[in-house]
Amino acid sequence: MPAQQRTGLWLIGARGSVATTAAVGLLALRARIAGPTGCVTELPAFAGAGLPGWDDLVLGGHDVVHTPLEKRAEQLAHAGVFGQSVFAAVRSGLSEVDAEIRDGYHPAAHTGAQAPAAERLSADIRDFAERNGLARVVVVNVSSTEAPCPRLPEHDDLGALETALADPARAVLPPSSLAAYAALRAGCPYVEFTPSAGVTLPALQQLAEREGLPYAGCDGKTGETLLRTVLAPMFGARALKVRSWAGTNLLGGGDGETLADPVTVASKLESKARGLAALLGDDVTAPLHIDNVPDLGEVKTAWDHVSFEGFLGARMNLQFTWTGYDSALAAPLVLDLARLVAAAHAAGARGALTELGFFFKDPLGSDEHRFAEQTARLLSWAGSL
Repeated sequence: MPAQQRTGLWLIGARGSVATTAAVGLLALRARIAGPTGCVTELPAFAGAGLPGWDDLVLGGHDVVHTPLEKRAEQLAHAGVFGQSVFAAVRSGLSEVDAEIRDGYHPAAHTGAQAPAAERLSADIRDFAERNGLARVVVVNVSSTEAPCPRLPEHDDLGALETALADPARAVLPPSSLAAYAALRAGCPYVEFTPSAGVTLPALQQLAEREGLPYAGCDGKTGETLLRTVLAPMFGARALKVRSWAGTNLLGGGDGETLADPVTVASKLESKARGLAALLGDDVTAPLHIDNVPDLGEVKTAWDHVSFEGFLGARMNLQFTWTGYDSALAAPLVLDLARLVAAAHAAGARGALTELGFFFKDPLGSDEHRFAEQTARLLSWAGSL
């Protein structure tokens, strides 16, 4: 394996559904027992982009739960996310990945200043890179969605933030942002795949700039929002007036349980709403509900009702239903992002990778939400790597 290509993928929430599916998928791709369906970077347009290969990626991560990765994969196979034959074929490899997972940061289990916690997280990543002879490590947050982060003055200034992190009486960063801080301090590019605060805080973006590191986010675009960014521009292009766009999401599993909390779900609702408002304008009524239905397990169903007006005031509507395994939609994108961000880092990119807005509901550094335009920008950028 060429030293310049050997790349770490460090997952925050490494034993969750998305991370486990990504691990199973990567091992299956290496063993040639599954094809790269859903992996954008396997399309012909990326052939010359100099991306790390599947054999070049080494997995590790942080998590606050201790369910073995093998057990979590067994549960996902039983739920239908992937086949039992795939699970059986990669089972031994999952134990090796699990050995690279370290204890994450949980505010309820931590006492004292956050600075030592951040240093411990950074040390874990640096040790992972050194032991495995990695050219670089890309850190991707796929942990549970957090409640919206109250903005503090320290979030806007790196110097003030680092002073506050040393204060044992204060906890100034939510877990996702502490993970981002630790990643950047370890010299690693960071991807926020959730709607949590992560690297969105100005002080952390200042840190990325100081360290010359790229970052990307936020909130992976996998299902309903993906379809919205394809369909919404159609109405404008055909001079049809959208009057309202209502959506309902039904989901179970860990995501359903997490988003059943009305405070936590606000992050997800805000992320999904911003994209639709950018595409249609703020004057369009667009209610959205997310409901926990434990019986659905790992399956997520989204139903949308679009009311629009045509010639001579004719009132019409479009309805669609999207049902799928969110982990199976998200996992290949996580692998894609690891490859693309690694290549960007190797090429000397720094700051927000706006060209990766293609992958996100709420893209950092970009107001472009139209899927066709995002696709064209991504392909042009990949061709220049």
